[in-house]
Amino acid sequence: MLTIVAFLGTLVILIIAHELGHFITAKLSGVKVEEFGIGFPPRLFAVKRGETEYSINLIPLGGFCRMLGEEDPKELRSLASKSKRTRALILSAGSLMNVLLPLLLFTASYMVPHQVLLEQVRVETVHPGSPAEKAGINPGDRILEVNGETARNRGDLTFNIRRNLGSEITLLVKQGEDPPRTLYLTPRWNPPPDQGAIGVILVAAEPTAVTESLPVWRAIPAGVQSTMDTLVLFRNEIATWFIKKQAPQLAGPIGIVHVTGEVVQTGFGPLLSFAALISINLAVFNLLPIPGLDGGRLLFVLLELIMGGRRISPQKERLIHFIGFAMLIALVVFVSYFDIMRIAAGESPTP
Repeated sequence: MLTIVAFLGTLVILIIAHELGHFITAKLSGVKVEEFGIGFPPRLFAVKRGETEYSINLIPLGGFCRMLGEEDPKELRSLASKSKRTRALILSAGSLMNVLLPLLLFTASYMVPHQVLLEQVRVETVHPGSPAEKAGINPGDRILEVNGETARNRGDLTFNIRRNLGSEITLLVKQGEDPPRTLYLTPRWNPPPDQGAIGVILVAAEPTAVTESLPVWRAIPAGVQSTMDTLVLFRNEIATWFIKKQAPQLAGPIGIVHVTGEVVQTGFGPLLSFAALISINLAVFNLLPIPGLDGGRLLFVLLELIMGGRRISPQKERLIHFIGFAMLIALVVFVSYFDIMRIAAGESPTP
């Protein structure tokens, strides 16, 4: 029950933030908002305030901000009647809110007392010909810092390496009682199978857990930095899809519920950080140029610009978005099936 409550609470916060982005920019731009909905129909109940209905719907997997004339510019105060710049702003505002929300979530996660794993990160194996071998890393080396930041555990190290794929990094390493050495290497975008970006196998020694809570003046810059780092990590992850020519790993609602259950067991702080990651994931996903998503609608604005102001007919655009949305629902069902199979096999889906 705790898992379901945590999942639904997280999802509702992310949905409200996203749809508020559309809602606020639409209202400020003079576009009539007909309905602001949480969840997808069938409708449970609704209340009307002014010209807008506010509804709660049965399927809690999304939300919507239904604006007048989303494809037809003939209606006064319709979305489609606005300039290309205004439409682009309104359509992208939801994802912008999902990028801004993690600033708050990450900051709160640093302020809430949470467990931090401290361990000595040691190199067990160095693969021949790898960046690590060329840089002079040896088995038994202890990695102390990455780009001047303390490697508190293997997770810290992996995160800092993956956000710097293709860029030179500095490692501070130490062998036994010898003085620390500063080494330079470049993590690979497309390493050989099972080698990793720098070509080492790591082990942990002397693990301990400490409770940490940052004051607000330290938590805010830490939250900003975590948001920026996560955006870079997402950019790198998308780039590797093309560089490695591999399909992205997807998780549907069932997979995310499963992972939420694992995260919520570790505490409220990690749950806030997880929500921040999902929020950024939602922002990126919604901007993909797929019909039915915000990115798909932005694509039509771009096509209008390319075609010198000529538009695709409202009927055709409406049909394309309907087909795109239906395909997205089919994809969710398809991915959810494999989520169930992975969970049944004892694996953990990766969102």
